[in-house]
Amino acid sequence: MIKTMTHFTKLTWVLLLGNFAIRTSYFMVWPFLAVILYERYGLTAVEVGGLLSLSAVFSTSIGFFTGYLADRFGRLPILMLAIALGIIAFLGLAVMTDLVSFMAFVALATMPRALWDAPSKALMSDELPDQNHRELAYQTLYFLVNVGAAFGPLFGLWAGLNGNVGLFAFTALAYLGMGLGVLIFWSGRHQVAKSGVDVPAFSTWLSILRRDKRFLLVLAANFIVFVVFAQSDSTLVQYLARENVPDLAFLISSLIVMNGAIIVVAQFPLLAVMRNWSIENRLLVGSFLLLISQITMAAIHVNSYTGWLFAMAILSLGEAILFANLNILLDRLSPESMKASYFGAAGLCSLGYAFAPFIGGVILQSFGGVLLFLTMAFLCLLVMVIYQFSTRFAVFTGHSESLCNT
Repeated sequence: MIKTMTHFTKLTWVLLLGNFAIRTSYFMVWPFLAVILYERYGLTAVEVGGLLSLSAVFSTSIGFFTGYLADRFGRLPILMLAIALGIIAFLGLAVMTDLVSFMAFVALATMPRALWDAPSKALMSDELPDQNHRELAYQTLYFLVNVGAAFGPLFGLWAGLNGNVGLFAFTALAYLGMGLGVLIFWSGRHQVAKSGVDVPAFSTWLSILRRDKRFLLVLAANFIVFVVFAQSDSTLVQYLARENVPDLAFLISSLIVMNGAIIVVAQFPLLAVMRNWSIENRLLVGSFLLLISQITMAAIHVNSYTGWLFAMAILSLGEAILFANLNILLDRLSPESMKASYFGAAGLCSLGYAFAPFIGGVILQSFGGVLLFLTMAFLCLLVMVIYQFSTRFAVFTGHSESLCNT
C-alpha cells in the first residue's frame, strides 16, 4: 500500500491534503453556525434548520452542473472558482453583521464544496491512469475526509472558538492555501486534455445520462444508502429522546465517537482484506452489514447501551466499506471524457441526506422506532438487489466497464 502511494503525483497529494485541510476547517465552522444564528440573530430552531437545509440542497443542485462545466471548459477554472468563492464566503461570514447579508453568505459558503468535489475527483483520475493507484487515492480521500469531519468540530471546541466569527477567517485561509497548492503543481497537459474535446453539448449529455441505465440504477441504490445512513444522524436521536433513554447525551456522544473511530481505524485493514475482491462483492458485503445493523436496532431493547454500541459498530463497518468504494465504482462507470460530469451527477445522491430526516420522522411518528428500522432494513435489501441487477444489466447491455473487474 505504501509502495503504491509513492506513485501519487505531487498534484494528487495537494488534492488529498487540501481536501483534508478544507474539510477540517469547514467542520470547525459549520456545526457552530446554528449557535451564531440563534444567539446573534435570535432565529428559531425551525428557521435555522430550514436555512441550513435549503443551503445544502442548493449546493447539491449546483454540483450537478459544475461537473459538466469542468469537462467542458477544463478542471482548473472550476477549481479556482471554488477557491475564490470559499475565500469570499467565509470572509463575508467573518465581517457581516446584518441578518440578510449573513444568510446570503451562509448559502454562498455551501457552494465551494459542490464546485470542488467532482472536478477534484476527475483530476485525480487524470493524474493516476493506473487503476490500482487510482483506487488507493480514492480510498485515501475518503479516509482523510472522515478524519477532517471527525476532528474539525473538536478543534473548534478545543480552541474555544465555537460561535467566534474569527474562525471563518481561518477557513478562508485554508481555501487560499489550497488554491496556491493547485496553481504551483498544476500541469498544463490537463488543461489541454480536458478543454471540451469529445464533450457533448449539455442537452446531449443529459440524453446520454438518461440512456445509461446502469449508472442510473447505481445512483438509485446510492440515494437509498444515503437515506439509511442518515437515520443514524437524525431520526435515531429523536427516537431515543422520545423513549426517554437515560443518559441520552452520553449515549449519543458514545455512538458518534465509535462511528468515527471505527471508520478511521478499520478502513485500510478492510481494504487489505478485500484487495482481491470485486467491487460488486465489496458493495454487497457493505450493504449486508448495513442491513444487519438496522435489524439489530429494531431488535434490541431501547435502553440497552451495549446493544446500541454493537449496532453502531456494525453500521460503521458497513459505512467504511460502502462509502470507500462508491467513488471507485463511479469512476469505472464514467466515460474518460466525462469523468467530472458523471461525478457531478452522482452528487445528487447526497439529497438522500436532505430527505432522510423527513422520511424517518414520518415513519417514526406514525409507526414507531421498530418499524422505522425494519423499513430501513428492507431498503438495504433493495440496495443489494439493485447493485446485483446493475452488474447483470451491464453484461446484457455490453456496458464498457464491469463491476467484477478489479
